[in-house]
Amino acid sequence: MARIAGVNIPTNKRVEIALQYIHGIGQRHAKEITERVGIEESRRVSQLTDAEILQIREAIDRDYTVEGDLRRETSVNIKRLTDLASYRGLRHRKGLPVRGQRTHTNARTRKGPAKPIAGKKK
Repeated sequence: MARIAGVNIPTNKRVEIALQYIHGIGQRHAKEITERVGIEESRRVSQLTDAEILQIREAIDRDYTVEGDLRRETSVNIKRLTDLASYRGLRHRKGLPVRGQRTHTNARTRKGPAKPIAGKKK
């Protein structure tokens, strides 16, 4: 099992797909990494040599912010917004949608499960 950026990536998947298991690497970045290192699209992680895995690891460490650093950076950005008491910060603090979505209906992902209101009839 290959371990890149602190994540065990699955061995039976193609390299481009397996790299997407790392937080901060999506389709575009995975494709860039495989092209830069020179790995074909059809190769699987189990077929990689130790040198190729090392090249991938170095490319990610050098060019991308991933996993713990990215999560920390995101949480610092949210904390900054809440400390400033900006509109977006207040929405984060209240647990409501931040980017202008409607909340009259929907928004259950951010608001959590519906709370019953006492005395309300159909």
